[in-house]
Amino acid sequence: MSFKYILVTGATGFVGAHVVDCLLKKGFKVRAVVRSKAKAQRMLEWQKEFSEKLDFYYIDNITTPGVFDNAMKDINGVIHLASPLNYQVADKEKELIIPAIQGVRSILEASKDSGVQRIVMTSSFGAVLDMNRKESDPWTYSSADWNPITYAEAADPSATPQDAYRGSKVFAEQAAWDFIKTAKPQFDLVTLCPSMIFGPVAGYLDSPQDLNESNGLLWKVASGGPSSSLPPARFNFWIDVRDLAEIHVQALLNPDAGGKRYVPVAPGKFNYQLVSEIMVEHIPESSKNSVSRGLQDIKHHINVDTSAMDKDFSGLKYRTLKETVVDFMEQVLPVSNS
Repeated sequence: MSFKYILVTGATGFVGAHVVDCLLKKGFKVRAVVRSKAKAQRMLEWQKEFSEKLDFYYIDNITTPGVFDNAMKDINGVIHLASPLNYQVADKEKELIIPAIQGVRSILEASKDSGVQRIVMTSSFGAVLDMNRKESDPWTYSSADWNPITYAEAADPSATPQDAYRGSKVFAEQAAWDFIKTAKPQFDLVTLCPSMIFGPVAGYLDSPQDLNESNGLLWKVASGGPSSSLPPARFNFWIDVRDLAEIHVQALLNPDAGGKRYVPVAPGKFNYQLVSEIMVEHIPESSKNSVSRGLQDIKHHINVDTSAMDKDFSGLKYRTLKETVVDFMEQVLPVSNS
């Protein structure tokens, strides 16, 4: 396999922007899929030193048949991150589930008759976990586990947005593996199922209101005040966004990764009590009174089998929760009052 020119969908998203940054710094050419020229211009301003290696492909709607057909010229590899994540939806099937599935099918179909050799797809730990399992039951999750939610359950109007989102990741990833099995394309597939993703935003951050869902929870801890309760942490698995970006790139390049599914998590578990304690210890004195406090358990009886990650990504060094939280706060505090 030889990779020189990589297509990245969801390129201006929280993880996608870090993936683009990682690829450019490693010398790859990148075609970033974006929804607007304004977002492309913002990325160009941030990545001006790599402007000759970065171009853009514009889409309006990921569900449009053939939307990626003209994006594949000269592309060797694809990192597919685009998928809707919005819990404030009126129609969960139409706005979460169908776009996730159709987006995957579109990118796979467009890649089938091109020079693409591998597709790395971002799934989610939500596609792995079983919400019906009792929290008191010991369990070690692995890449062999699948969330048992059905399409009917996820699309039900009474389903929570979180369940609909998890379902969308299950069905989209299953559609990808089914495509590989039935179409037998010239490329192989790698899927990544990360849990909570934290860390600084790549490029520019104008306001805490612009934070993604997971970082928004960090900011809630930082700004809620000492009398506010901590956000719940049902599962204690997490990863720094910069480490996850590196894993995406290594998953593209590592010959041994083809055809595999991984659950990337940092070595140490987290909860929001630990996050709060790190903030209180390391942020400026003037901001400490804004931090929420409280006690939370860590579920030591629920784990993730990382043996496949440890074997195939053995050279990766993971950031600590302290590094991640401190770097995040150093970025967000200066813009919190702007």
